[in-house]
Amino acid sequence: MIGQDLNMLETISLEEMDKVKLMDRVETKFILSAKQLPLIINKIIPHYRIVSIDGNVMPAYKTVYYDTDGLFFYNEHHRKRKNRYKVRFRNYVDSKITFLEVKHKQNGRIDKKRVKVENEQFVLDKKAEDFLNEANIYKKDLSIQLINSYKRITLVSNHTLERVTFDFNISFQGKNDGEAKLENVVIVELKQPVLSRDTAIYKVLRDAEIKPYSVSKYCIGIIKTFGQDKVKYNRFKGKINKVNKIIAE
Repeated sequence: MIGQDLNMLETISLEEMDKVKLMDRVETKFILSAKQLPLIINKIIPHYRIVSIDGNVMPAYKTVYYDTDGLFFYNEHHRKRKNRYKVRFRNYVDSKITFLEVKHKQNGRIDKKRVKVENEQFVLDKKAEDFLNEANIYKKDLSIQLINSYKRITLVSNHTLERVTFDFNISFQGKNDGEAKLENVVIVELKQPVLSRDTAIYKVLRDAEIKPYSVSKYCIGIIKTFGQDKVKYNRFKGKINKVNKIIAE
């Protein structure tokens, strides 16, 4: 059971982890099935600590994505723009903390800016608009297009400035009441100041023949909730097929 393996990890508090924010970083993603997760965790226990929030090592998250009605940010991702953005509210459900965030991906690096807001105030008020302007987001026609809920395990390396997140129990609610769940799917993300393949998690995944695989929860959620006849997704067909294959296992 995954819970038993997690109990073997030393814990680190959210406050301790946030001392190294990694707001400017390289991200490497992987996708695997839930049945593979215990084996992966078991093999990296000596090398990582687990983030514990009030004793909870698998906290709930909610992400509220903003985009235009024409899905500008989604389509920029679909076009493989090297300079693109995401605008979202990130709600740490259990600790009742919410941030408005802008993720800027440029030439493979992620620069994340965020500002704390009132819990579950998923509204772009004047303060939010000022923050977005400072982050070079000048679009005024943004609205909620997708809500993403999931559980997350966060590990912090004992040896390097590396974090690893495992997202599971992933579900989506779209703007037009579309809903979807990614049963059995785990999305793994390595966050590093510079890309390194010489870390414990990378070696374990490589030994398990799990290769890096770029996947966006936002893009998958848009396709799943809007419907494949409503959005362009030809460049994401392989990703949708891979997700569906894991769901069916």
